[in-house]
Order: sequence, then C-alpha cells, then structure tokens
Amino acid sequence: MSQQAGDGRSHLAHFAPSNPWIIAIVATLATFMEVLDTSIANVSLPHIAGNLGASVTDSTWVLTSYLVANAVVLPATAFLTAVLGRRRYYLISVAVFTVSSLLCGIAPNLESLVLFRLLQGLGGGGLQPLTQAVLVDTFPPRLRGMGMAVYGMTVVVAPVIGPTLGGWITDNYSWRWIFLINVPIGIGALLLNSRFLLDPPFLRRRLGADRWRGDFIGLGLLALGLGCLQLGLDLGEREDWFSSPWITAAAVTAVAALIAGVVWSLRRKDPMVDLRVLRDRNLALACLHMFVFGGVLYGTTALLPLMLQTEFGYTAMQSGMALSPGGLVVAVLMPFVGFLVTRVDPRWMILFGVATISGSLLQMGSFSPDVDFHTVVLARMLQGLGLAFIFVPINTIAYGTVAAADRNAASSVVNIARNMGGSIGIGLISTFIARGTQTHRAMLSTHIDPFDPATRHAATAIRNGLLPQVGDPQQAALMAHAVLDKQLQHQAGLLAYLDQFKLLAVAFLVLIPIVLLMRSRRAGHVELTVE
Repeated sequence: MSQQAGDGRSHLAHFAPSNPWIIAIVATLATFMEVLDTSIANVSLPHIAGNLGASVTDSTWVLTSYLVANAVVLPATAFLTAVLGRRRYYLISVAVFTVSSLLCGIAPNLESLVLFRLLQGLGGGGLQPLTQAVLVDTFPPRLRGMGMAVYGMTVVVAPVIGPTLGGWITDNYSWRWIFLINVPIGIGALLLNSRFLLDPPFLRRRLGADRWRGDFIGLGLLALGLGCLQLGLDLGEREDWFSSPWITAAAVTAVAALIAGVVWSLRRKDPMVDLRVLRDRNLALACLHMFVFGGVLYGTTALLPLMLQTEFGYTAMQSGMALSPGGLVVAVLMPFVGFLVTRVDPRWMILFGVATISGSLLQMGSFSPDVDFHTVVLARMLQGLGLAFIFVPINTIAYGTVAAADRNAASSVVNIARNMGGSIGIGLISTFIARGTQTHRAMLSTHIDPFDPATRHAATAIRNGLLPQVGDPQQAALMAHAVLDKQLQHQAGLLAYLDQFKLLAVAFLVLIPIVLLMRSRRAGHVELTVE
C-alpha cells in the first residue's frame, strides 16, 4: 500500500506546509467576511429600499437571495473540491465573493442588487466548509481543538457583530459600504491564501477525461431541495405560509427533492454529496447536534435584537451593543476551550455548555417590561459562555474519527446541518411570535372591559393627561382608548417573545441524550476510540 493511500485512510493525517497558526488566520479571513454578510445587511434594509426606490418588503430579497445561494452551493462543495482541488476552489470562491461584493456596492437598482447578492452567495457558500476542512487538516489531533476555536470565533462571532457593524456603517456612511468593505479584505485574502494555502497530499482529486463527469442528478436534487427549503422558510411568515400557493409549491418541491436526492446519492458508487460519511456515529450525532445548535444560535441572534427594538424601544445600534458583549465572551473563551478540550472529555464540556445556554434562555424568558440594559447584556454574555463550551468540543468530536480523505464531505454535511437548523429556527420563531402575539392579545383583551373599574380608571387617567394637549374631551377619550390598545398589543408581543425564549431553553435540553450517545475520549487521543 502506498504512503498516500495510507495517509488517506488515517484518522490522524494532517498537512501544515507553513505555521498552522498563519494558515488558520489566513484561511478564516475571507470566511469571517462571508459569515458577517449573512447578517450585516439586516438593519440596513430600510435605507436600501429608500435609496433604490423599493419597498422594505421587496428589499428582503437582498437577504433571501444570499441565503438561498448559500444553501444551493453547500452540497456541491465536496465535489468541487475534489475536481478543482481545495486551494483552487477556495481562491475561486474568494474571487467571486470579492467581485460580487464590489458589484453589490455599486448596484443601481434593487433587481441588480438581488442578482449580485445571489452571485455573492454562490461565491461565499463554500468558504465555511472549506475553511473548516483546512483547519482540521492543518492541525494535528493534539492541537485540533485550537483550530476549531479559531473557526468557532469566525462563524459564531461574525453573525453577532454583523447587525451592530451594519447599523454603524449605514448611520455614519452609506449602506453601500457594508458590501464595499469586503473588497480590500477579499483582495488581501486572495494574496495571502495563494501564498500559504496548499492542497494536502491525501486529498482526493478527480483526474482524467471524466473530471467533470459526476452525479449531477443527485447534486441537483439536493441543491434544489435545500434552495426551496431556504426560500420557503425565509419568506413563509411574510406570505402567510401555506395560504400562499408558491410557498406550498416550494415546500412540496423541497421535501420531494431532498428525499429523492438522499436516496439517489446513497445508491451511487461515487456521489457528489457523499452522505455515507454519516455512517460514522460521532459525525452523524454531531450533525444532529449542529442542527439544533444552529436553530438556537441564529434564532436567538435574530430574536433578541428584534425584541429589544420592538418591545423595549432600543435603536438598532443599542440592540447591537446589547449583543456584542456576548460575542466578545465567545472570542475570549474560544482559545481557552480549545486548549481545555485536549485535557477534558469534550462531552462534559458540551453538557456544561448546554446547561449554561438553557439557563441563559430561561433568564431571557423571564425579562420584565422594565428590564435594564445591564441585565440584558449579562444574559447574553452567559449565553456566549455556553456557546464557547459547545462549538469547539462538538467539532473536535465530529472529525475525530473521520478519515482524512472524507473530511471535505464531512465538513459540507456539518455546515449544511447548522445552516438548515438556523433557517428552520428563524422561520419557526417568526411564526410562533406572530401567532403567539395574537393568542396573548385575545387572552388579555378579555380583561379589558369598559365597565371594569380598573379599566375605566386607567382610561380616565390617560384622557385627563391628554386633555390639555387636545382640548376636546371626546377626542381625548378616543385617544385614551387607542393608548390602552397599544399597551395591550405591546404586552401581548412581549409575552410572545418570552414564550419563545422558554421554548428554546427546553428544546436545547434535547441535546443532552445526543451528547451522551457520542464516543469520546480526550481530543488529543481520539485515535483510541476508533473501532
């Protein structure tokens, strides 16, 4: 057996032509910007709509097109890596992402901006799994936890600071700069990666005349299914879900295409999306874990700032500042967790993180209408503590028993699971908030009776306060009832948000049995667990 074949089957193969830390920093540079772009435009949509002469509703396609393109390209990552080589595909992805960012920054209308965002998503979609595979291959097992810490800081911190950075850039400069800042960073990433990034010798590559002949049917089915699923989840609540014919069509297409794609890929000898890597128990359980983790991470990242702005009157900048300390906690703790994961059973660290995050979510679910900024920040920081103790250990376990030649496929599957979990989490939370607000309003309105002394007293007090400004007693009385109705809506909305935090806290505890089913010893000695 050749040395290369032996390396390809080894669980411990790694390749670091330069200092691993230099490769880690260089590889995550463009990926950080790509992940940042999933959330940086959220707070800028009203400015984009106004500047381009479109409605705010139509401007949401700026977000949707990017996420759909990401979902479509993820299944193809392992195949494109095998065909082109990891280094070449990575450089192509960075180049496409950089050029499309420039085009987004100079887009003359909404239609062209959506098109360029679609191109940007296609270019950036492969960067997350590529970077993760690079770091897994670059660091030896005893240091792999530190590599995952670097990657964790990229994909966990970036979505948190995205809205804050986007709001600051939009308020002080122009929304166009949220895309244009990618250009110099992308150029720098291209130059550095072309210098330091090389393909490892154990990376499989398709050669010969059939280089581009592959399982395009399986890839097409999975890409179609993931794209339709992302589209339906992102726009479902806005279109009232299955009352919309095209949302129904997207959902049916997603289910049919995903089932057909999975069956087709499992029956192929050499599929583009190799789902057979999920026969590794740790990897399969890690993907299930990442699915739930993504739902909670992206769900709360969307839920908390929205609640602060709609129910507590925070500005976009203030809500971003409330989230930022949590991201700082993750960034500070990740290296420590990466060091600790080689000395402590990763499963115990994950269980600690699960308990911590559930506790923080329960704390958020108990917020009162007069909660102060300090309490919000502390709750988010507690959640950041839990995130740091989950992300690094779960990724270390996931790749610990995966052969080096299968890491690209494994990385694609892990990232698909996390992204789909996030999309489903955000979609369900948006729906539950809307429906929960209606339910709580109906319940609270039963206590609003014009003949009830407390209601009459409150309405009279508000009317008397408005009377000096209005001058007309009847008009003041009508305005008083409108104020009461607004307070009722506000309380119903707040209760709906608090319900979702409690629901997420309970749902996250589902991860405990998943963790206990994993095989694990110390990450630095994971080879002892290979059967």
